[in-house]
Amino acid sequence: MNPLFKISTSPLEALDLRGSLADEKAGGYVSFEGWVRDCNEGHEVISLEYEVYAELAEKEGSRILSEVTGKFGVRGARCFHRVGHLNLGEMAVWVGVTAVHRDNAFLACRYIIDEVKKRVPIWKKEHYQSGDSGWVGSSPASTGDPDSQPSQ
Repeated sequence: MNPLFKISTSPLEALDLRGSLADEKAGGYVSFEGWVRDCNEGHEVISLEYEVYAELAEKEGSRILSEVTGKFGVRGARCFHRVGHLNLGEMAVWVGVTAVHRDNAFLACRYIIDEVKKRVPIWKKEHYQSGDSGWVGSSPASTGDPDSQPSQ
């Protein structure tokens, strides 16, 4: 089964995505759903915006999914990430993994979401109840100014 990483502007439907991993040789399936929550670091969040460098994101995301195939021996791996404006409760990211044994599926799923957050060029901007907004996770090491560069 080919690994698949996709950027989506449409809402993610977990049941549809899960169905793409159906495999009679797999004994375990693990998924992760990341949702827009109502608070972060003391701020009341009302919505998010995700921006992406799509071509590079899909290339790097696909590389991560290929890594888990070799590293954890998974049967299938998928990751879909939303971009654009998202409201509270909407699914921002979905990861699904199948493997012969559950341990490999759990390890691979965790690896995928952690690596996507580190390596894939998707930036998150939070909109707050106060009317302010801000990029989340900016890296001060890269520019010296934590507000100058969006990061996930």
